[in-house]
Amino acid sequence: MTPATLERARATRVRVAALLADTAEVVGVGVTFLDDGFAVKVNLRELPVSCAIPDEIDGVPVIVEVVGRIQAG
Repeated sequence: MTPATLERARATRVRVAALLADTAEVVGVGVTFLDDGFAVKVNLRELPVSCAIPDEIDGVPVIVEVVGRIQAG
């Protein structure tokens, strides 16, 4: 598979954010750099009970990480 470009990852981030808009456990959706390209990163407060997050959308990897609650410093 061809590594995802920054532009493709940014476009996919918008799709992932819309897909997960009603998922309360999501605390952020962004773009991250991988060794061979870019990916969408989904940060979660905790794993959702009923939401399946795909490993890839449109050839762009989707990385999921449970980061806990986000608080202002």
